[in-house]
Amino acid sequence: MSHQSTHPHHTWVQSHHPVHLETKSPPHKEPMFYYFAYGSCMCPVDLKRSLGENTHPYIIGPGVLKGYRLGFYLYLPSRKCGVLDIVKDPKASVKGVLYQLPLRLSEYLDQREGVSQNLYRHESVEIHSHSRVYQDVRTYVVVNKSEEEVAPNDWYFNVVLRGAVTCGLPEEYCWHLFNHMHKLQQRHQEQKFRRSA
Repeated sequence: MSHQSTHPHHTWVQSHHPVHLETKSPPHKEPMFYYFAYGSCMCPVDLKRSLGENTHPYIIGPGVLKGYRLGFYLYLPSRKCGVLDIVKDPKASVKGVLYQLPLRLSEYLDQREGVSQNLYRHESVEIHSHSRVYQDVRTYVVVNKSEEEVAPNDWYFNVVLRGAVTCGLPEEYCWHLFNHMHKLQQRHQEQKFRRSA
């Protein structure tokens, strides 16, 4: 992706050294679970911040969740912005990153997603990746969804895009993500302007 955003706050350039993705699950001796990330956790660097270890070795590759669509239906006070959620929609699909994580990291992932605060809950889904269907994959959905989408801030915007680009999601989907988030930010700015006028 050689495009660069004209948006003043976002630099988005295709990595010349994308992360090496496994074409099948790497052999692990300890108990593991599958995890599908569609938001900021697509970025293994950001995920490492929460889980406390390098997550690159646990990436299986890009994945597709059918029958859902993306939306920003949660305002997260800790990030001071809207964050991603998925909503059932038979006509849509969500692209993201499929991980196979050690079970010992499950608790840290739940903490990151605010499960004990009732922000997100587990949802078991099917993920299509590398011409294979993975069953019983954990993902997270917002428990109490807002009526309207809430704009992400610049930091969240960039982390989501960096994860999508670095882990090899299709260019068209990355641009769809960019446009969706950019439109939400524009709407937020217009609402602020009207309130202050």
